[in-house]
Amino acid sequence: MNSSIGNIRTIAKRELVGYFSSPVAFVFIVIFLLLAGFFTFMIAGFFERGEANLQPFFTWHPWLYLFLVPAVGMRLWSDERRLGTIELLLTMPVTAWQAIVGKFLAAWAVLALALVLTFPVVVTVNYLGHPDNGVILGGYIGSLLLAGSGLAISSMTSAITRNQVVSFILAVVISLFLILAGYPPVTNLLVQWASPWFVEGVAAFSVMTHFESIQKGVLDSRDVLYFLSVIVFGLFTTGVVVRAHRAG
Repeated sequence: MNSSIGNIRTIAKRELVGYFSSPVAFVFIVIFLLLAGFFTFMIAGFFERGEANLQPFFTWHPWLYLFLVPAVGMRLWSDERRLGTIELLLTMPVTAWQAIVGKFLAAWAVLALALVLTFPVVVTVNYLGHPDNGVILGGYIGSLLLAGSGLAISSMTSAITRNQVVSFILAVVISLFLILAGYPPVTNLLVQWASPWFVEGVAAFSVMTHFESIQKGVLDSRDVLYFLSVIVFGLFTTGVVVRAHRAG
């Protein structure tokens, strides 16, 4: 057990060094902070709303993650395959799942750091009013889980192809489907010709349905389980592809 955790920590540390020794992490964090601020204060009219909450801040996260998370995750395995270092990695005394989890946790840590650096928004809303910080905390937890699910999908698409652009496009398409499945304009359209049970079933697969619930401060175990299931599925599929590559 200790050796497994040690191997995962070693892989995660190796990946984090890789992220911060190149512009990838810095570019992602800067772009995320700039876009999050722009959409919150300029597009959503944070100050004009006159409400002490971060609803306009979290509303844009699924759309920001749609492009930014695949940009971070597309290199997870595509880079290893393109450079031929995957063979070296898989011959190291680590199992495939340890490498997968280590890589995933490192990339997730970069996303978490970007979220932590948005703390001035929390300070601002507390200065201007008296928000429910429990709801804000729920929003951050939901956002982190949302980012993790998108990252797991990106890990899967990155393992499938050595081309980072193809990996990016596949991850965006899959993530877009998971967003639109529960997006109000789409569900309203489905209601016109489909049965309510079918619409509810489609919406249940959407990240929007579960994220919006957590965003409101309702930390339902079913919503958390949904995001964890997407993460596990993405990493499991990554494992299947990586093992197939090792066997090949």
